[in-house]
Amino acid sequence: MLDKVVIANRGEIALRILRACRELGIRTVAVHSEADRSLKHVRLADESVCIGPAPATGSYLNIPALLSAAEVTDAVAIHPGYGFLSENADFAEMVENSGFVFIGPRPETIRVMGDKIGAIRAMSTAGVPCVPGSDGPLGEDPDENLRVARAIGYPVMIKAAGGGGGRGMRVVHSEAALLGAISLTRQEAAAGFGNATVYLERYLEHPRHIEFQVLADNHGNIVHLGERDCSLQRRHQKVVEEAPAPGLSAELRQRIGDRCVAACRAFGYRSAGTIEFLYQDGEFFFIEMNTRIQVEHPVTEMITGIDIVKQQLLIAAGEPLGFSQADVNVRGHAIECRINAEDAQTFQPSPGVVSLFHPPGGPGIRLDTHLYQGYEVPPYYDSMIGKLIVHGETRAVAIARMQNALIEIVIDGIRTNLDLHRMLMDDAAFRAGGVDIHYLERKLGLH
Repeated sequence: MLDKVVIANRGEIALRILRACRELGIRTVAVHSEADRSLKHVRLADESVCIGPAPATGSYLNIPALLSAAEVTDAVAIHPGYGFLSENADFAEMVENSGFVFIGPRPETIRVMGDKIGAIRAMSTAGVPCVPGSDGPLGEDPDENLRVARAIGYPVMIKAAGGGGGRGMRVVHSEAALLGAISLTRQEAAAGFGNATVYLERYLEHPRHIEFQVLADNHGNIVHLGERDCSLQRRHQKVVEEAPAPGLSAELRQRIGDRCVAACRAFGYRSAGTIEFLYQDGEFFFIEMNTRIQVEHPVTEMITGIDIVKQQLLIAAGEPLGFSQADVNVRGHAIECRINAEDAQTFQPSPGVVSLFHPPGGPGIRLDTHLYQGYEVPPYYDSMIGKLIVHGETRAVAIARMQNALIEIVIDGIRTNLDLHRMLMDDAAFRAGGVDIHYLERKLGLH
């Protein structure tokens, strides 16, 4: 087993990793910025190291500081969580070249999946269905680019090869707008990702976002843990997630899940990962693979009983998966609401001191958060402050439990998006199941 792990992250995911380490008897090192000395996991870890000033560029994105923290504490491994450096292939490579274990996929896998064109080619070769597109990067010949777009059919989406998280995408509805949009997207991609490469895909008008969770060890054992529906989104950022996806047949789940497993086997995947699809008119289309733990992993844990973070740690320690695909059983339904420190109407961040905090309780209720009464939410990082997860025997029971939990939870002193979640749990279309990725923006008047 890994002796000591550096948790190279902050907030709720850092606390989540710490708890999993404790269950496995692994000692922990919490690295933190100067603004994060009061984080709960920093107080609970076996050791803590300040790695820089409040801005992430000087701390959580400071690779030399993270490696130094591992070195001075005699740690053997680094867990990147999600965000920050979790999908940075160069970081993973530097961790391994420095003699530490990177708790995640191999650097070369992260590199391939981080390039959207390379990821599409790898998945297509492995038999995973992909969105019809340019089958490679767009060149400099405007006539050829116009021809490719005509062959795909409008509307099309221009996507940055190095993009992710909903960034680096532009929808084009007519041929007249295409060339200017390509040029603009290239400029934005070069500035935002250091990579001006772009490609084209057909723009699906009313898809759902459905993703499959996979686990793979170093001994050739690979399983999928079913799917999650993450279609309630605002500006390509997920707001509510649930598992399993409403209305998805067992036959289709098995077929796509099996293809995900086959793809992971084809390119030698290791650790936890998520293969994301757009689903429309009964068809799945691959969009990207996240080579890390996902924010929404708890809904899968709730319906399968499998601790995904612990599995990451065990895989990194060289242990084989202790179960097969036949052992993975889905029980009931789970829903997650992402709680952000932001105004529920304007979505503006709302840092400040939490003057009163009361978590909800009852059967099937889970709250993953680093909040406590008196904690000051800093203005420097992502606004997510917690995840409220519920599980029920049926989807209807899960929705009812989420409604109860949203009534009970109290977070005072800062603004939150709890009112948005209360509204969504009472929304007729959501309760019916199967809304598309544009539904929330239409409801909020943003689309």
